[in-house]
Amino acid sequence: MTVFWSLKRLQNSTKKELGIVMFNRFAVFTTMLWAAVLSSTPNLKAQQSEVKNIVLVHGAWADGSGWKGVYDNLVKDGFNVSIVQEPETSFKEDVAATKRVLAQQDGRCILVAHSYGGAIITEAGTDPSVAGLVYVAAHMPDAGENEADDGKRFPSDLSKSGAIKKTPDGFTYLDPTQFHEYFAADLSAEQAAFMARSQVLNAADNFKAAITTPAWRSKPSWMLVAAKDRTINPELERWYAKRAHSHTVEVAGASHSVYVSHPKEVADVIESAARAVSK
Repeated sequence: MTVFWSLKRLQNSTKKELGIVMFNRFAVFTTMLWAAVLSSTPNLKAQQSEVKNIVLVHGAWADGSGWKGVYDNLVKDGFNVSIVQEPETSFKEDVAATKRVLAQQDGRCILVAHSYGGAIITEAGTDPSVAGLVYVAAHMPDAGENEADDGKRFPSDLSKSGAIKKTPDGFTYLDPTQFHEYFAADLSAEQAAFMARSQVLNAADNFKAAITTPAWRSKPSWMLVAAKDRTINPELERWYAKRAHSHTVEVAGASHSVYVSHPKEVADVIESAARAVSK
């Protein structure tokens, strides 16, 4: 009988020890699992806050194909790039076309524009998906302002040239024989000629469209100044940037077509903006 009870106690003791071991193992596993979850949370948050979407908006007398070099640099560096092909038929329709593309983004984005496109992103950039704005030799009007009046602050060579022509139905274009001189002086004559012959005519009233709520008043902005711009006076670009407290970069010797002639420099500014808003 004594032997029987001794065996019974031994069995009970072994079961208890086994239970304790199993419990300890489960506790260790649970602790490790929670540690893994907690350690991955900052990385998840970083991924969610990182801005990798870029939306590009062209200006007047051009189309989205001019962004090809900038697009290639951004895509190579891992960004998701969308290019707006606004019709230039009315400011309202151009803003709507931009918002249509913004609605397709799967997260926050940097909204970028050249020239007249700056007025478009100033109006459309209040969209919640926009984390920052980049102006590339672009207009940057305030509430109630339009780019035509702003241009009078620092008149450009183009505005004094007579190279801007107008169709009977109210659309503007640049005289193809003067396009190279005023719009794309740092490009080859052949490339400028192609751009001149493929330019998208812009409704004259677009230049007089007033801004309602300027996005740069509430969101960080960057301005790339084309130092030899003859379409928009570089002094106006600098003035815009100073007023908006924009981060400013200048490209020496660059024409108004800086986004075509200096795609790497333009892409670098855009990527800098994306990194800044990702912090």
